[in-house]
Parts: sequence; C-alpha cells; structure tokens
Amino acid sequence: MDLFEYQGKQYFARFGIPVPAGGVADSVEEAVAAAGAAGYPVVVKAQVQVGGRGKAGGVKLARDAGEVALHAGAILGLDIKGHVVRRLWVEHATDIAEEYYASFTLDRGARAHLAMVSSRGGVEIETVAAEDPSAIARLHIDPAAGFSEQQATSLVEQGGLPEAARAGAVDILQRLFRCYDEGDADLVEINPLVLTADGRVHALDAKVTLDDNAAFRHPEWDGFRDIDELDERERLARSKGLQYVGLDGVVGIIANGAGLAMSTCDVVNQVGGSPANFLDIGGGANAEVMANALEVINSDPKVKAIFINIFGGITRGEEVAKGIVTALERVDIAAPIVIRLDGTNAEEGREMLRGVESDALISRPTMLDAARTAVALAGTSPATGGSAR
Repeated sequence: MDLFEYQGKQYFARFGIPVPAGGVADSVEEAVAAAGAAGYPVVVKAQVQVGGRGKAGGVKLARDAGEVALHAGAILGLDIKGHVVRRLWVEHATDIAEEYYASFTLDRGARAHLAMVSSRGGVEIETVAAEDPSAIARLHIDPAAGFSEQQATSLVEQGGLPEAARAGAVDILQRLFRCYDEGDADLVEINPLVLTADGRVHALDAKVTLDDNAAFRHPEWDGFRDIDELDERERLARSKGLQYVGLDGVVGIIANGAGLAMSTCDVVNQVGGSPANFLDIGGGANAEVMANALEVINSDPKVKAIFINIFGGITRGEEVAKGIVTALERVDIAAPIVIRLDGTNAEEGREMLRGVESDALISRPTMLDAARTAVALAGTSPATGGSAR
C-alpha cells in the first residue's frame, strides 16, 4: 500500500522523524485554516500518487490567506497525469540550505535490508544512479542484527553530507530505520532530506510503501486506505476483496495468480489486443469469487470481450468449471467470454464447459488461441505471429 505524502509524514511523525508543520485540506476553506495553523509562508501541495506535481502546477508557495485560497482553488480538481486532485497538504514553507536523500528498502536478491544515502537530493535517485553512481552510499543490513548508530554515521559520511548536517541526519536515519522495520514498510524514502538555513535537518517529503502482508498487525492502517481515489471499477473490486488494476483496453482479464494475470495481459497485447484490466482471483476459482470477478469486469462499459485464463493447481479443473457455470447464472454478462482452462483435471472441466458453450461462451485449449479469439471478439484484428504457453 502506497501512502500519500501527508500520510507518509504522519507515519514518520509516529517515529519522531521531524517534518514541517502542516494540515490536510479537502476544500479551499480547510486549506486556509490549515495554513493559518501551520504559519505563513506555506506551500500548498496536491496529494496524488504520481511524480511531476510541481511541473503540473500542483505545488504552490503562498504568503497569505488570499494566495492560499487562489492556489487551493486552482489545484483542487486539477488532473495530474490522470490523477484528479481531491486533497491538499498545506505545510509551513522551509528555508532550505541543502537537499539530501535517504531511504531503506528490501534487497530481495541479497536477502537483506538496503540503506541508501546521498548528498544529491531533490532529484530522482535513478537519475543520480545513472549520472554518478558513486554519489550514493549503500549499505546492506542484516535483518537479525539491526541498524546501529555507527552504521548510520558511516553512511552519512560516505554519502557526502556536510558536517553541519551529519548529527541530525544520523538521528533521522536511525528513526527512519525503526519506521521501516517496526512500521512494517517495504520502502521508506525521504527526498529531499533538508538542512535548513538555521541548521536543522528534517524530512521535506515522504514516500512510504507499507507491506500488505503485515496488515493484520496494523488495524490502524485502515485509515490510510483512500477508496475515493480509486475509479469505480477498482472501488468495486476492493469491496469484494479482489486484486484489480484498471487499464484502458477492451479485453477484460480474469486469471488465478498474479503471474498468470500479467502473462495474460502480455499475450493479449502480443496478438494485437488491449487489456482492460489486471484481475487476479488468487487460488480460489469458486462460484462466489468468479461471480464477483465477472461483476467487476461487467461494470466496465469499454470491455468488449472477457478472457478467463485459469490454471488449476490445488483447485481442480471441474471445480473451476462448476464455479464459472454457476457464476454465469448469477451475473448477466454483456460481453462474450473466452475460457482457457488447464492444469489438474482440466479435461473434466472442459467437458463441463462444452455442455454450456455458445456464441457468447467459447472454450479454447491454449492461452494463445484464447487470446486471439478474445481479441477478435473485441473487434480488433489479432496478430498472427508469436507463441505462448
């Protein structure tokens, strides 16, 4: 779960990481009130989970209530790379002397936590890595051993931070690691971490990705889930416990497993089509789950054909087929459906599906055949080349 900037700063504050004073606003009036509480001058920031806010006009400096009202009115409702601004963060403006970078994440290849620090903050870390890799200090941290003050000090020195910022940066790094470790995050990033004109070090931005697998330990995370930010399809999918990402195509995708769902999207693209979504129903392809998935797909008016791609592992093929047939009795589907069923007891499942096949319900033996059929039914011409398993 990716947090918005204001949520990330609230999360940082739980671990004592210094952040500018500020408040959340959903209206012009609330923005003016938040600015008064934070103290002028302030920065009015669009809260969207996409980069480039400043260039798009989503970050503005305001010196009084009139300017706050003007900027808040302009930013609320602004479309930034397809994300409509519905919420603002209004914070006290920082007098910046220098900008740095700090983060912790998991390096799965090394099976260790990875800390990164650089004196070149305020730009994308990927740009720094490409232009000057030596400007980034890296350290792998043994999860069992933890992160020491000595390691933090060494990182800050290797990262090239000046003496004036080192003590504050070391303290923040230790707190940031606690936020990452005890706070069950996949990523915590401060960019920029700033040194102010009066010698203080604090987090001017906050990027936090929480580990969904740890949600059972954190009931308070429910407050971070902003369902209003989702489109109608994603909102419906989330209400039904489905892993769904809306796309812009015309072929609806249902698959059991994230890897298979991604491969299905790729194959649809490969044969000249365009996926309308990524939808992973997980290991259970029973009637309830399948009906929920079909309901979500059916809610998208752009979908012209539906591709159900199921590989039966623990779930047996005949149970999958039974679930599909039962689901179709419960949901009035607008688009034709193409089914590819393989794996455990697949032939038994296909036999059940043959009994209900029609022009609107077609079974195909391979993923590639099914993709081509779905794309053709959606009204685009399938490609003739390529292969898929």
